[in-house]
Amino acid sequence: MKRYALTHTDITASRLVYGCMALGRQWGEIDIPEARAKTAAIIDVALEEGINFFDHADIYADGRSEELFGDVLRANPSLRDQMFLQSKCGVRFEGSPEPTSPGRYDFSYDHIVRSAEGSLKRLGIEQLDILLLHRPDPLMEPDEVARAFDALRRSGKVRYFGVSNFSAGQMALLQRSCSEPLVANQLQLSLMHHHLINEIVSFNQTGYEFVAHAGVLDYCQAHGVRVQPWTPLERGRMFTPPADASPALLAVAEKVAAMADAHNTTREAVVLSWLLRHPAGFQPVVGTTNGQRLRDCCQADAFAMSREDWYTLFNIARGKPVP
Repeated sequence: MKRYALTHTDITASRLVYGCMALGRQWGEIDIPEARAKTAAIIDVALEEGINFFDHADIYADGRSEELFGDVLRANPSLRDQMFLQSKCGVRFEGSPEPTSPGRYDFSYDHIVRSAEGSLKRLGIEQLDILLLHRPDPLMEPDEVARAFDALRRSGKVRYFGVSNFSAGQMALLQRSCSEPLVANQLQLSLMHHHLINEIVSFNQTGYEFVAHAGVLDYCQAHGVRVQPWTPLERGRMFTPPADASPALLAVAEKVAAMADAHNTTREAVVLSWLLRHPAGFQPVVGTTNGQRLRDCCQADAFAMSREDWYTLFNIARGKPVP
């Protein structure tokens, strides 16, 4: 698989990221040794296909996703040298730590440091390659976040830092306090969830007078921040549309299938190639636990989408031609 040299780092990462959110999700309903075996198997498929970048979060399956992944690493220590590991922090669930605690975001120094240390323990490693802030905290104190980042970096627990679901303005505010560049922003982005791309062509157009031009993709590209689209496959909705699917989704599903047949590739490859065609060098996060589906996704690396096909899909997803 082709790889990206991530700006501001010494990381050379695969074009696709394996997202570990689904690992451990059925913890209470399955045999744990079986879950470990399935986790080891999907890691093997990812590595065989050339994926060397794995994405976690402290909240995924209440930490069980990291625990399962860590069990595999503890059983096969040499795997750690074949991969880059990223995790996220900052989301706190209702009832934690007290029954009356609300669901919230927490970018306090103590929580960021404690969360990173928890991920390291669960994964059984000494250092995270990247730590992301999971969702913007309205109570964020940029200097406090920067202090946590600096402490984790100096202690050797985290190499690089980034964000997830941040706007351009939120990134600029945080970056002003940070001594090192932010290296990634994980954003919901797909052919059907194309708002961040659509705003580029809709800005200042009649009918879109109240659409704010957030410019987050432009900001990331200008500052060397790698965009990591999450849910790029829309959980399969573009392959098997639900009963209440919109006309645009039905049309996209039909066209994706036709393009896959025409180019002798998979539907997953078509959808992911639409993202990979962007000049910013998107790094989609795929989280299937099905080995064959993951292999189907990886065919995107060999499929270079034309400009004409890209716009054909974009116009269908928009429901009308670009202005």
